[in-house]
Amino acid sequence: MEEKKGREMSRPQEIERSILKKFRRSIWNRMIAGIKDYQLIRPGDRIAVCISGGKDSMLLGKAIQHLRQYSEIPFEAVYLTMDPGYTPANRALIEENARTLGLDLTFFETDIFNIVSKTDRSPCYLCARMRRGFLYSNAQRLGCNKIALGHHFDDVIETVLMSMLYSAEYKTMMPKLHSTNFPGMELIRPLYQVREADIVAWARYNGLRFLQCACRFTEQNPDIELAGDSKRAEMKALLRQLRAVNPQVDVNIFQSLHNVNLETVIGYEKYGRKYSFLDDYQDPDRREHAPFPDS
Repeated sequence: MEEKKGREMSRPQEIERSILKKFRRSIWNRMIAGIKDYQLIRPGDRIAVCISGGKDSMLLGKAIQHLRQYSEIPFEAVYLTMDPGYTPANRALIEENARTLGLDLTFFETDIFNIVSKTDRSPCYLCARMRRGFLYSNAQRLGCNKIALGHHFDDVIETVLMSMLYSAEYKTMMPKLHSTNFPGMELIRPLYQVREADIVAWARYNGLRFLQCACRFTEQNPDIELAGDSKRAEMKALLRQLRAVNPQVDVNIFQSLHNVNLETVIGYEKYGRKYSFLDDYQDPDRREHAPFPDS
């Protein structure tokens, strides 16, 4: 009996084990693949893992916590949580989940929700911009050179579709970005290849209840559907329809991001400069070296 007790795991250890055992292929291996494929973590990095309180960021925090302990690449991590004006109940839920997962959160307070609730501009856009700036500045204050966000595979695919259908351009979330306003800082997305359905399954398996949208704007205007949320819901519904015809459709969209053939693109933009296929269309050297001139 004493031997059995000695082998019993704590709640944080059980949750960590589920990532490494039951969800190893669907979550852990895909996270590691994304980190390696896109070179997200380098030796000596100090990463601020941004914990919003939702399922994605909480999973990211727990997974990075384990990776830091056993990775061959030496790096440091802090678990940074911004309180933009949460209700006491929502703040308490974040703190309770952090204890359950064994994450030591570093909180800082802002007044973003109050500011956004009074704006005539798009509240989602303004909130996202302000959040990002506060996260960068506080991460930098803590000596970090990177912030890690919990965006996942589905976020990537939905962004592709929204950009094509509503912005008439082809782009998505990048796995990592240099900050334009905070020199030396980078943003990374370690869950880039992890599916949302698997994150939901992990949360349910462990009996975890995470924070949903806690925006003050939606609390004060419960009947208003925010544009960003409605468009993402629309893309999710569209993807469900497409998967019914082709189960691999989201994977194909994802792979298309890695296989853009500029020889068959009418135009593209890079570093603020626009390019057209007409720029070198009359170049004889280009035609001579084309593998399939008549295709």
